[in-house]
Amino acid sequence: MSIDEKNGQPEGDFGWSLGVLLRAFHDSMVTVLGDLPHGPRGYQTLSTVVHGDQPSQLALAAHLGIDRTVMTYLIDDLVEAGLVERRLNPADRRQRKIVATEKGAGVLRALERRVREAEDRVLQALEPDERETFRRMVRRVACGVADIEPVTDPCEVVDEILGDGQQPAR
Repeated sequence: MSIDEKNGQPEGDFGWSLGVLLRAFHDSMVTVLGDLPHGPRGYQTLSTVVHGDQPSQLALAAHLGIDRTVMTYLIDDLVEAGLVERRLNPADRRQRKIVATEKGAGVLRALERRVREAEDRVLQALEPDERETFRRMVRRVACGVADIEPVTDPCEVVDEILGDGQQPAR
């Protein structure tokens, strides 16, 4: 295995490459999503509420791979921020459906633009068309992993990789 002279790492060290990319992505998301309750996890939840159609809070938690008790606190904070609300599910009045408020939908639109810009900065070594190809490929791989590990909370995996979930040391 040859050594990359620029960074001193083995050229085939996939783990090192993923770690660097994950930390850069995490740092940029913490900056972009800093004011949103629960940061990246809150963003994924708000995005799924706006773009998806999960029938209940429990279904939303399962879809995102977030423990249902953690989801309760997360939704409570998004409700308190005026971004979502709990409504009776008309198809099953025993369930509460999480619905974005007008404010929540507007906040998400602004955040989506900022997240995309931050992603582009992280992926700046690639041409724009390569970035789109990379995004599609990473999503395909991630969805394949989700099929293998359906009970793993993706947020816990990221927190474990990054240490305590705080901004990584430099």
